[in-house]
Amino acid sequence: MRLIFAGTPHIAVPTLEALLASEHEVVAVLTQPDARGKRGKTLHPSPVKVAALEHGLPVLTPEKASAPEVIEEIASYEADAAAVVAYGQILKPALLDVVRIAWVNLHFSLLPEWRGAAPVQRAIMAGDEISGASTFIIEEGLDTGPVIGTMTERVRPTDTSGDLLDRLGVSGAPLMVQSLTALGTGQAGPVAQSPDGVSYAHKLTREDAYVRWELAAHVVDRQIRGCTPAPGAWTTLPDGSVAKLGPVTLVPDAPATVPGQVRLGAGEPQPDDSDAIAAMRKEFADAVVVGTGTHPVALTWIAPAGKKPMRAADWWRGARLDDAAILGES
Repeated sequence: MRLIFAGTPHIAVPTLEALLASEHEVVAVLTQPDARGKRGKTLHPSPVKVAALEHGLPVLTPEKASAPEVIEEIASYEADAAAVVAYGQILKPALLDVVRIAWVNLHFSLLPEWRGAAPVQRAIMAGDEISGASTFIIEEGLDTGPVIGTMTERVRPTDTSGDLLDRLGVSGAPLMVQSLTALGTGQAGPVAQSPDGVSYAHKLTREDAYVRWELAAHVVDRQIRGCTPAPGAWTTLPDGSVAKLGPVTLVPDAPATVPGQVRLGAGEPQPDDSDAIAAMRKEFADAVVVGTGTHPVALTWIAPAGKKPMRAADWWRGARLDDAAILGES
């Protein structure tokens, strides 16, 4: 089939590459406009644009894919279908109608679970043990179209959203190829989504990424992993400044009978040479731990405002916090 491919971030590239290696013909690529980096004014092309240009494909980067002139240009390619992976714009009915068969989306959840912008992030934060990907025919509703195929992926205990997205981007690519092939040959039997089990994965906000140390340790762990790498989990330091945090490690409480054992309060940090840490397992001997609503957690890295990420132990030695210091109180 003649295909339009629509995608933007690096997780969409494996599907583009898989389609190019298949019996299908990608005739044009639709991606978001070049964007400015976090610092400076330099414009950077999307990963999908870079890959498409390397293969000599025509690339469209409209501000609004629903603009009449864009729809007309896409229609000129006379595509049979379109494949979509994390494109980043809502596709209006007028655009959906320009291909012969359908626009097919690769969505990183087991629909109807986690419809919306952040399915992997929300799945990790909710503690899901199984994730996956679904291909479905795009219609006007938010990820509501009939499902063509699915694949599953186990969520590992240390997965960040970036880790899981990277795996799903690779393992979901063959699913898209198979789904389009079945659709083109008439062998696909798209199934309407069940009204039961629907959940929504709203886009993460900065507030979602603020660590609340008074919550249980496993909730803090999931929140930080779900927000890594973006938008980035964060806390406030005793001086009122902001610091981003890397994933944490759960630290079991030492037995209360151990001499010198101190139970850390929520948000209370302790250095690696404290009596509290000495009472814990040896693997946390070179760590900075922080109290939560249950067990403490060990920090891996921290990035105070304006600084690059550093090992938590190195940050602690330079921070020189007093015994009353609390994270997240300001």
